[in-house]
Amino acid sequence: MGIVLGPNQYGKAENRLVRIYRETERHEIRDITVTTALRGDFAAAHLAGDQAQVLPTDTQKNTCYAYAKERGLREIEEYALGLARHFVDDVEPVTGATISVDELGWQRAQDHDHTWVRTGPEVRTTEVTVDAEGTTVTSGLKDLVLLKSTGSEFAGFLKDEYTTLAETHDRIMATSLVARWRYTGSSIDSGVQWDKTWADVRTILIDRFANVHSLALQQTLWEMGRAVLEAHASIAEIRLAAPNKHHFLVDLAPFGLENPGEVFYAADRPYGLIEASVVRE
Repeated sequence: MGIVLGPNQYGKAENRLVRIYRETERHEIRDITVTTALRGDFAAAHLAGDQAQVLPTDTQKNTCYAYAKERGLREIEEYALGLARHFVDDVEPVTGATISVDELGWQRAQDHDHTWVRTGPEVRTTEVTVDAEGTTVTSGLKDLVLLKSTGSEFAGFLKDEYTTLAETHDRIMATSLVARWRYTGSSIDSGVQWDKTWADVRTILIDRFANVHSLALQQTLWEMGRAVLEAHASIAEIRLAAPNKHHFLVDLAPFGLENPGEVFYAADRPYGLIEASVVRE
């Protein structure tokens, strides 16, 4: 039984890049972190230390910066598509490329022309893969912190000899949402409005979290995902991950105080982690 080199890739991780547009007195800003990953026949580099087919990761870093100037950085999906196609089409040994982009949000300070305040901790994301099988665009968000102070229950669950959790019909439900949605292959080159679609999906997710009376976080994720697919034919599937940020009622009885759902201890860990995907048949 022989030993062989398995699947491999290499790239430059977490290139920090800020692009300022100065065409008018009212400036624009995009703030991103880019990671590249290239695939191809790089066996010689691993097996013999032969770098003849290896495009340095430093060159990949430089390309990220140059493309932000030459091609612009308006929509992160379009930027990532351009980078991935460049590496596959223009660098001979490369047969596949994945470009991942995280974008930090900024909002204008008092509508000032060139001053912003960071929004957060929410991060916008995209991942583009170009290879022989085609092009895939997956956009999303992470660290979107949501909390509702009522309208959430958790009862009727399975119990065994180790169960101590009490049922509740009125609880705080909070999470730090991660959502990733994959666009249909036919939509990638047909004029998808990346920024508009991202903003609309975000609005739908928040609306469903707020307005669905939740019997379980699983149910809420299903309603969020279903609403996104119903609203956007250009999206093939959405994957959701939601850590349950538990809030436990503090016992104030030792101090002679009642606590009718007003003072809570916000637990850090451990936490329930609920994950689900909603897809088209």
